[in-house]
Amino acid sequence: MRGEGLSGRPSLLLLDLDGVLRRFGSAAPVEDRYDLPRDSLAAAAFAADVLGPALVGDIDAEQWWAAARDRLVADHSTVDTEAAGAAMRAFMRPGEVVPEALELVRAVRGTGCRVALLTNATSRLEDDLRLLGLDREVDAVVSSERIGRAKPDPEAYRRALRVLQHSPATTLFCDDTAENVVAAAGLGIDAAHVPTTGSLREALRARGLLDADPAPGGSTVDTQLQALVVLHDKDEAEELAGELLAEGWAPCTVHRELLAGEDDAEDADWVVLVETTPDGLPAIHSQDQLELLADRYDGFVTDTG
Repeated sequence: MRGEGLSGRPSLLLLDLDGVLRRFGSAAPVEDRYDLPRDSLAAAAFAADVLGPALVGDIDAEQWWAAARDRLVADHSTVDTEAAGAAMRAFMRPGEVVPEALELVRAVRGTGCRVALLTNATSRLEDDLRLLGLDREVDAVVSSERIGRAKPDPEAYRRALRVLQHSPATTLFCDDTAENVVAAAGLGIDAAHVPTTGSLREALRARGLLDADPAPGGSTVDTQLQALVVLHDKDEAEELAGELLAEGWAPCTVHRELLAGEDDAEDADWVVLVETTPDGLPAIHSQDQLELLADRYDGFVTDTG
């Protein structure tokens, strides 16, 4: 599901965590230890009214644990509160890293592409990532608990890209849940369903993120040297493009970016694509100068990877 982009090669990989880079073993040993039915722990902990508030920051991880414990007791009269609490503690483990996926992340970062996590998570995420060593393996982390919206809510993707100050045109989103992928693609983001590490590898390879050369059909321009000036108003983008063009920057073309996902232009972002400075040098080498211009319009500058 490819969104419309200015480059065939993404400069931001927006990656799901659970089911892609992190996995969890079976809960059966914990359920056996506490004489609980199969899948009873997941049913209690992941019930929409129990987990939902924790995913958007309405309650913290400790409150989620307590709510899950109480739901387990309510659902299974044979378990007392103390045992239910202990079982939930054991169930809410940090999981383990998927080593093959981690190698892919390292390879992508080695190309100069940024890697950020966009994950539905509770307030315990930071501690989990630190325990797993993943806090050092990515460039940024965007948690649903911090931004107040969870995937597949379209607003979760909009807020994530604004936090990361990145254009959807050069973003690749990968998730093991098809519903989340469909939602991202609906916003014009290049999105790939990756239920396995093999499918993640193919998605990255198809977009030139695992090879030195761009993906087939991708741009042959060295897009890492281009710059995008991202503004929130069409008239301001055209005004800035005209100003840059008059000074000798090129090509200064204006593109509509459906970051917000709405049909109306007033809710879209607009970008000015700049490849060269007045001196003929790569535009990204003068990013500081472009940032000063973008600041006048409350915008920002990013590369096109």
